[in-house]
Amino acid sequence: MTSAARLHYQTIPVTPFQQNCSIVWCEQTMEAAVIDPGGDLPRIEAAVQALGVDLRQIWLTHAHIDHAGGTAELARRRGLPIVGPNEGDQFWIDGLAEQGRMFGFAAAEPFVPTRWLHDGDTVQVGQCVLNVRHCPGHTPGHVVFHSPQAERAFVGDVLFAGSIGRTDFPRGNHAQLLASIRERLWPMGDETVFIPGHGPESTFGEERRHNPFVHD
Repeated sequence: MTSAARLHYQTIPVTPFQQNCSIVWCEQTMEAAVIDPGGDLPRIEAAVQALGVDLRQIWLTHAHIDHAGGTAELARRRGLPIVGPNEGDQFWIDGLAEQGRMFGFAAAEPFVPTRWLHDGDTVQVGQCVLNVRHCPGHTPGHVVFHSPQAERAFVGDVLFAGSIGRTDFPRGNHAQLLASIRERLWPMGDETVFIPGHGPESTFGEERRHNPFVHD
């Protein structure tokens, strides 16, 4: 069991979409993972160096270009395993180059994750274990990483402060997204702070009270 103090993170907005890429690490071992390296790899790698952490893994919440665009290059350059998302996002991975052209991103390459993730799985960095919840709706293969000990959840584009993820992309599903939030995020607890894919952090309790899309 790890204590809350052992999991640390730093969030770095990347790409023209200002996507929240997070570096998470274990205080004891200084082993780290990067969540959603969508682009601007020099900025991410400079942050890794400044933090003095040992980058060991890439974790993906989903495979939209602003979250996954830099994944293949970073994995290849540094010999890192790619963990996640769920298989439901394979078609988004296959289309990364096209996504890049469509949105004016630098060339993005498709890849094959080292490990697909499923609801109830865990991921581990150093001595810190995070739970995986499959939260489809924004994309069919979207996953969320939750540390009960640290009361933190990295939720990608499922939920934002005051808003929710878009569901008008291919294979998005509005009802499914609402169910993911209510059935899989809310049980993590009102005090849990979530790090969204864009914008500021908030708590699940705050969103349950005030978010117009999902309030109680």
